[in-house]
Amino acid sequence: MPIKPEHLDELLAGYEKPEDLVGEEGLFKQLKKALLERALGAELTHYLGYEKGDPAGRGTGNNRNGTYPKTVLTEDGSVEIEVPRDRNGSVEPQIVAKGETRLDGFDDKIISLYARGMTVREIQGHLRELYAVDVSPDLISRVTDAVLDEVREWQNRPLDTVYPVVFFDALRVKIRDESVVKNKAVYLALALDCEGHKHVLGLWIEQSEGAKFWLRVMNELKNRGVEDFLFAVVDGLKGFPDAITAVFPRTIVQTCIVHLIRNSLNFVSWQDRKRLCQRCGRSTGPRRPSWPSCGLPTSRPSGAKSIRRSARPGGGSGTRSCRSSPIRRR
Repeated sequence: MPIKPEHLDELLAGYEKPEDLVGEEGLFKQLKKALLERALGAELTHYLGYEKGDPAGRGTGNNRNGTYPKTVLTEDGSVEIEVPRDRNGSVEPQIVAKGETRLDGFDDKIISLYARGMTVREIQGHLRELYAVDVSPDLISRVTDAVLDEVREWQNRPLDTVYPVVFFDALRVKIRDESVVKNKAVYLALALDCEGHKHVLGLWIEQSEGAKFWLRVMNELKNRGVEDFLFAVVDGLKGFPDAITAVFPRTIVQTCIVHLIRNSLNFVSWQDRKRLCQRCGRSTGPRRPSWPSCGLPTSRPSGAKSIRRSARPGGGSGTRSCRSSPIRRR
């Protein structure tokens, strides 16, 4: 709902310096206090069913019972508000719930600082300096622990039984480890479901990548409900296809086209690489030329070969569709 210009003119009538807006007793803080108290009053009115001072509330068995002070932490610092209450104590406020002392957004700031590698004491000092808010280390620990619980729940969530395509790869991310920022590899499994939606099945941090690590990942995915991948797209890591087929024997493993092209460039002179990349880029469009017409060598290097299984164990043509596979719909 747009604010009328005359209302803004009235609010800014006494404006002289920036502190009048963003200072400790500035307009922003006063507005937040007034709006919170007005919203809490409206919630109580809706709950009781009559306006304040309305004779219709007599004899209803419940009525207003004054207010009580409460300090809430917001993105702009602490705000002292007066919370209205009913005599029976049965109203459940929504905008500032009972027992809640932090508005939405404040926890996000703590989590953001924690994700940047700041310690609990550093976060405490930062909030005090920037927002003039004193928070206890215990509060910060509770907020970050709550996030860790959500992370564990996400890591162990059940998955669909079948995914047509899954990509296994790694991202290089800067992570603070023992007060030192390091580049670490975060391994991920990105899958497409039968409706074409992308899903991050999991994220893992490991000191070194190897077939044993990926075998452990495959077993974890299977324990979370995955029964099969139609296609798995991977890089040229030795033993990676065997780790996949050991758990999902019917999966067709395909080397990523990006890795194929990148490895193929090792056999091309520098002056011809740009022209080759342009031709390879055209090959990934709607018209897909054969391998020799892409300008790539007809004999593929050992580190860039794709691994396909023309037939599956037990016979069959080696083709499946999502419709014939049992898929649990969310």
